[in-house]
Amino acid sequence: MSPAVGFFDDLGATVMLAGQTLTSMVRPPYRVAQLVLSLEFVGVGSVFIVALVGLFTGMAFTVSTIVGFRQFSAEGMVGGVVALALARELAPVLTAVVVTARAGSTMASELGNMRVTEQIDAITTMGVDPVQYLVAPRVVATVLMMPLLSTCFGVTGMAGAYLVAVVWQGLDPGTFFDKIRAFLDVHDLRILTVKSFVFGLVLSSISCKKGLYASGGARGVGEATARAVVASIVAIFAFDYVITTLMTEL
Repeated sequence: MSPAVGFFDDLGATVMLAGQTLTSMVRPPYRVAQLVLSLEFVGVGSVFIVALVGLFTGMAFTVSTIVGFRQFSAEGMVGGVVALALARELAPVLTAVVVTARAGSTMASELGNMRVTEQIDAITTMGVDPVQYLVAPRVVATVLMMPLLSTCFGVTGMAGAYLVAVVWQGLDPGTFFDKIRAFLDVHDLRILTVKSFVFGLVLSSISCKKGLYASGGARGVGEATARAVVASIVAIFAFDYVITTLMTEL
């Protein structure tokens, strides 16, 4: 199979799995217990690492921004610029990358292990839909948790920006918060929310698909997990460009 054919075959299988997942969510039985476990794993389990990455991202971005703006005596603009960058790009994209590395890889490896050990075949034999039982709770949990995790990233990122700009560099705190209010509006938060929902759907669908169709024993599971992470990150940046272009023109 040529790379082009393989790409479109993989893309079609992922889209079909996402469609099956969406249809399985609205029909009984509803897997509430599985959903709660997935919410805890994706959401609660990712809060600390997302907050930590957000804090250092905000600090690093603020240092670079102050250095550039100081050449024009415009240090007071730092708060607004950092808030805008976090809301529109950094928070949703980097949160999705972190969740992919932590939760997406685990989804792929768990489902891959279940596939190669024939647990999924056993579930199907018992009359249980594996997509509804295994995939749908993970996808729904990721979609629901991503906006909250992105918000957490943005808040801690601004905390890091405050530490660098106000505490370390001595910028006036009133100016810092005033520029945030001036630069940031509801549309920017809408972009963050939309991107978070889309990225959650994309990364969870790709990760579950790679794991669900893994083969080749332990080596195959490892390869499927690696492909899931790589494909998810590439898809996140591709969708980021598309959403940014569409929502900027609206």
